Amino acid sequence: MAEHLASIFGTEKDRVNCPFYFKIGACRHGDRCSRLHNRPTISPTLLLSNMYQRPDMITPGVDAQGQPLDPHKIQEHFEEFYEDIFEELNKFGEIESLNVCDNLADHMIGNVYVLFKEEDQAAAALQALQGRFYSGRPIIADFSPVTDFREATCRQFEENNCNRGGYCNFMHVKLIGRDLRRKLFGRYRGYRVSRSRSRSVSPRKRERDYDRRERDYRDRDRDRDRDYRGNGRRNDKYDREGGRKRHGSPVREGSEERRARIEQWNRERDEKQ
Repeated sequence: MAEHLASIFGTEKDRVNCPFYFKIGACRHGDRCSRLHNRPTISPTLLLSNMYQRPDMITPGVDAQGQPLDPHKIQEHFEEFYEDIFEELNKFGEIESLNVCDNLADHMIGNVYVLFKEEDQAAAALQALQGRFYSGRPIIADFSPVTDFREATCRQFEENNCNRGGYCNFMHVKLIGRDLRRKLFGRYRGYRVSRSRSRSVSPRKRERDYDRRERDYRDRDRDRDRDYRGNGRRNDKYDREGGRKRHGSPVREGSEERRARIEQWNRERDEKQ
């Protein structure tokens, strides 16, 4: 019986623990969810909830004043946000991955996931972020159970055919350009550009895959925003955004290890109670 429960932990067959919270660290039901959200007491990953405020949140390609936004300008500010967040959090230790969700659902919109190399680095960053603000909004940070983003991201979105759009329950990660990736992550020894899900794919093919998906992403944005193009300019400053997937760093934990870790968190919580 124990082996069966361990095998289905965090899956759709698990009627006790929420599989979405287990995989992506967020659930559309929130505290009203009928299943348990096992919140980690320590993790190498931080979740900064709803931190990115895109300028065209109401209507794609249009700002709050109804003025058209140039998609290239949106991408520029996206990368400004990404670099801003990276440089601030890099003070606490090596960042293995920094992802920003491009989803539209309330529980995922603007979520920023930061995976540090070590848990104590994430803990130091979390402590430093308490009570701080970004662009006039409070930063809501907490540990996240997500350590393997391959299980958290939407494969259909990566292949440019997700039919759920921005309201998909899996992560739609917004990409940054190659130059910025190299600038930020190239400082780490052993860094290799990679976005492939397969561990056996060569670095050259990984880079080609990233470039192809980056082009697909830009094409998708152009198609979405073609009716809103114009010479309009931004009238106000907004939260700058950035997004990135993993960059080829080794996977820290598999599903079995994370399930064992969460079971330990549950025991520690019960002992405290």
